Amino acid sequence: MKLLENKVSVITGAGRGIGCVIAEQFARDGAVVYVNDIVPGDLEAWARDCSDRNGTKVVPLCFDVTDSAALRAGLQSVYKAEGRIDVVVNNAAIIQNQKLGMVTRPLLEEMFRVNVFAVIDMIQTVARLMARGGGGSIVNMASITGMVGSPGQVAYSSTKGAVIALTKSAAKELSPLQIRVNAVAPGIIRTERFEELYEASGEKIDQRISRIALGRLGTPQDVADAVAFLASDRASYISGQILGVDGCASI
Repeated sequence: MKLLENKVSVITGAGRGIGCVIAEQFARDGAVVYVNDIVPGDLEAWARDCSDRNGTKVVPLCFDVTDSAALRAGLQSVYKAEGRIDVVVNNAAIIQNQKLGMVTRPLLEEMFRVNVFAVIDMIQTVARLMARGGGGSIVNMASITGMVGSPGQVAYSSTKGAVIALTKSAAKELSPLQIRVNAVAPGIIRTERFEELYEASGEKIDQRISRIALGRLGTPQDVADAVAFLASDRASYISGQILGVDGCASI
């Protein structure tokens, strides 16, 4: 039996990067996968291809996670079609790096709206649906910066610190409903966005690698494997935890 056999799953921010790799892993693990992104783009074609490759159902689900009404409608459509929702992965997020003195109120508000408020909104909504089916698993995307901080990332690290705190509180509150809430905290993961940010900063990638005990950058697959485990029944006694996927880094 596959790790996520027939688990009805919703993954936000799955149109590119880590979210896309998580969705692919869930499909390989046998889940029914609803892949969310803000605009359709190539999502429909990718979903069909992913479904064909893995022999499971992969469905595009397009809405803006910051639009509460659209979020609720999207989740209700999944519940109506499948009769339950077993797993939600709150992956959608934005990142803009600014030194402390350059951070503006509009930037803070935008990042908190996507990275924190939308996650709370998702948990509030899906918890009601999961409770009807006897429970479920919610996996949030945190970050090593939310645990230890990082120069030039005060806004981003603040949002991810909030995700860590809300994960722990939600886990305690939802445990009586048999809903587990955990988070994955990636370190430095080599994505397209990583390349863009560090090319702009002028920092040498080798300097970052030198602070990672395992001696390499992480990959989106490293993160996807951790998320799949926390989503699965093999983690049935794990809740309220923040799983670092950082190669034992000191950033």
